[in-house]
Amino acid sequence: MFTTKANKIFQDVIAKYHIVNTVDQTFTNIYDKSTHLLEHLLYRKCWIDTVQWHYEDIIRDPQIDPVAALTLKRKIDASNQDRTDMVEYIDSYFLAQYKEVSSKSDATINTESPAWGVDRLSILALKVYHMEEEATRKDATDDHRAACQKKFDILLEQRVDLSTAIDTLLEDISKGDKYMKVYKQMKMYNDDELNPVLRGQK
Repeated sequence: MFTTKANKIFQDVIAKYHIVNTVDQTFTNIYDKSTHLLEHLLYRKCWIDTVQWHYEDIIRDPQIDPVAALTLKRKIDASNQDRTDMVEYIDSYFLAQYKEVSSKSDATINTESPAWGVDRLSILALKVYHMEEEATRKDATDDHRAACQKKFDILLEQRVDLSTAIDTLLEDISKGDKYMKVYKQMKMYNDDELNPVLRGQK
């Protein structure tokens, strides 16, 4: 199943990040793009998500310097764009994989594309990792650990359900029961022409 591979890669990425555990560390993709394109994309996608997860932690520090916060906000904006781009690359991969499939006359389109499901799965891997940390944190109270353990169990159930849904969607696409499209996000606030604030500064 596709998600068996994806979940393993996501776990590997998150574990790798936490060896150094800093947003400033160097990124190296262990998968060659020319021979393992899907794995390369999944690895990169989860690394972006993992770094951004920690950006979001840092920026919520009430004592953060305002100038540093603005710099970090710019990094988060750039990370969000990278994240969106990776979703489109992954969807493009799937579109190419199934380009020879003829959709049935009664085929339907899903509310989200396969890669947006993958996006949620990557974020879920981060939630699982950090909730498990909280559920086993030695300096936390018993009540805290117990509450986090309950949340952790629910997250594991969510991962099974989401993985099943993604695999089912891909199977349905491969059989022609569903079809997919790749929609560019067309974000407006990063565009010098579409954001009126940026346009006014040209």
